[in-house]
Amino acid sequence: MLEAIQNAMRLPDLRRKILFTLFILVVYRLAAHIPVPGVNLDALEQVFSPSNTSATSGLLGVLDIFSGGALSNFSVVAMGVYPYITASIIIQLITPLIPQLTALQKEGDQGRRQLNRYTHWLTIPLALLQGMGQASIMANTSPPVLPGFNMLNIVNPLAPQFISTWAILISMTAGTMFALWLGELISEQGIGSGVSIIIFGGIVAAIPSRVFQLATTNIPALFIFIAITIVTVVGVVYLQEGQRRIPVQYGKRQRGMRIYGGGSTYIPLRVNAAGMIPLIFALSILIFPGLIAAFFQNSSIEWLRNFATTIVQLFDQRGWLYAVTYFVMVIVFTFFYTFIVFQQQNLSETLQNQGGFIPGIRPGPQTTRYLNGVVMRITIIGALGLGIIALLPFLERFISGTDTQTFIVSSTGLLIVVGVVLDTMKQLEAQLMMRHYEGFIK
Repeated sequence: MLEAIQNAMRLPDLRRKILFTLFILVVYRLAAHIPVPGVNLDALEQVFSPSNTSATSGLLGVLDIFSGGALSNFSVVAMGVYPYITASIIIQLITPLIPQLTALQKEGDQGRRQLNRYTHWLTIPLALLQGMGQASIMANTSPPVLPGFNMLNIVNPLAPQFISTWAILISMTAGTMFALWLGELISEQGIGSGVSIIIFGGIVAAIPSRVFQLATTNIPALFIFIAITIVTVVGVVYLQEGQRRIPVQYGKRQRGMRIYGGGSTYIPLRVNAAGMIPLIFALSILIFPGLIAAFFQNSSIEWLRNFATTIVQLFDQRGWLYAVTYFVMVIVFTFFYTFIVFQQQNLSETLQNQGGFIPGIRPGPQTTRYLNGVVMRITIIGALGLGIIALLPFLERFISGTDTQTFIVSSTGLLIVVGVVLDTMKQLEAQLMMRHYEGFIK
């Protein structure tokens, strides 16, 4: 691996791509330290203090991991690129339901560019909504982190906090679009998938401070963290790289005096075809009730205030109810997303059009049923594997007595990190192979 990296650095174009990617990551991390207008830094430090054990603090800890530590600074990129991820998931889910979007998906590069444009447009209102949620939580802390934010005055131009409220929302939305633009620059001129690299940079940047915090406060928990990290990495690699290969035979076809086809290959069906999407989707939905309930925790109506506090405590990410719900939702979303993506690929029809068939299986509906059955069986393994990986931090908490939010990075975060590293290594290997260098993925 080191030799391959040295070979890549000797090539001017690859060296430029690698250095450009690192430069963009540095720019993103600098932006993560620029706070939004009107932040009370002293109150922000109290909210994210390790001694703060409130349910709201636990919710903010999860959101902070999503942003790679940018929320603990409440920077302009506090939401990261997750509004774009949410928009992408929504577009993928509704594409089979809307004929116009389905037609665009079949138009090749031009259709995909149009779908990507729709995703960017949807990102803006989603970023505004998520910004409202995060800013409302920060405005309702004690002491308030954002004293100049007030949701009730958002549509009243004469209100004293109207300008400061919109300044916060616009800066957070602009920060998300800026992070997305940086990610697209990496995709165009750097190495790897830009949006994934941005998420990767945020997660990795937060790990050293958390490890140092454990090393100075709880040595046994640090060793448990290292063990869980190793187990998680091994599990993630197996899940990401595991596949079931379905043999495919192509019949011979004669055109004029020439005979075409007759070869054999295979269809690689991945054990975890959904990747990190189920974990992100499950976390997003589990965060949502607490995010909404946090708006009403300081309500003047007693029953509404008590109900909101109950909801926030119920969805506290330190409890067993949260862990069990998280496990079940990861499994459900793994099946759901895998079958949505698999149905869009329409492999049986593609094989039939190309003259291919699975040995022993009749083309057409029988091939569809066979492939669906195989996908169902291997997805059971992938879904359970993802669910177990997601539960490892909760298991660690009950063993060591440390805060769960410190160790979510060892499951969700590491799944993202390992997946991004594997994808980037494959892209770098492809670039090296084009130049006749031996790759480092055997």
